[in-house]
Amino acid sequence: MKLEFSIASLRTAAAITILAAPSLAAQSPPAQSSDTAKGAPLFTGRDAIRAVGFAGLTVAMFPLDRSIARRLTDERSRANRFLNGASKGVEYIADPGSIVIGTSLYLFGRFTEHPGVEDLGWHGTEAVLLGSATAWVLKGLAGRARPYVTGDTTAHDFKFGGGFTDGNRQSFPSGHTTAAFAAASAVVSEAERGWPGHFWLVAPAMYGGATLVGISRMYHDKHWASDVALGAAIGTFSGLKVVRYAHAHPQNFLDRAILRVEAGPTGSGRDVLLTVAIPLN
Repeated sequence: MKLEFSIASLRTAAAITILAAPSLAAQSPPAQSSDTAKGAPLFTGRDAIRAVGFAGLTVAMFPLDRSIARRLTDERSRANRFLNGASKGVEYIADPGSIVIGTSLYLFGRFTEHPGVEDLGWHGTEAVLLGSATAWVLKGLAGRARPYVTGDTTAHDFKFGGGFTDGNRQSFPSGHTTAAFAAASAVVSEAERGWPGHFWLVAPAMYGGATLVGISRMYHDKHWASDVALGAAIGTFSGLKVVRYAHAHPQNFLDRAILRVEAGPTGSGRDVLLTVAIPLN
């Protein structure tokens, strides 16, 4: 079964139609893609190495949290207008910019019939949503006080569950850094698959920009260095896993729903009809 929505964008109109397909028992299983047929694993040995590296980096940052915070927030750094302006700019690019850019790429690819761009925009957005949701849960559970709360003096002020009710206790991990690295890793992964010749240019630019986001959050005294390290880990894995899973399972529910949007004129020729097919099986 599938559910179809039709929306006229130039005039208020909506029609919802439920189409009944043959019974599930009579349907043959969907054909597998070559990636799926090969049994492409979601987690690999390289992922284990990355996980160990990020875990080690996060742990290594704990003893350095206070000294790094003090250096990045001293009077000379705060007085630098360029640093102030640039740091705010990269933060906006990460949040809400990552969602805005991803959505824009998806819509551009859809309406100009560039499936590669559409794919890039959707999977980048999906990675950011997954990483941000994960970071939000961990923030709430850890309840770590932000650096400015304690004047950069106490980096180990945790309160289990405190982050769900107190914004000042949502330091661990960094949400902006998570979003930036999720978008970066998704874009780099898609570029590696679709535009391998440009990988050498895309990877440094994306990961370099994501790193600047993490530094800016520390510069603004909103996060400790270990917050940024964990945020980078969550974001990187979110982007890698979303892209890998999507291409290994092209018939997954979300891709069938989001990447199967059709747009065209209505019978009158004056309205644009947007059709979204949502699979129910």
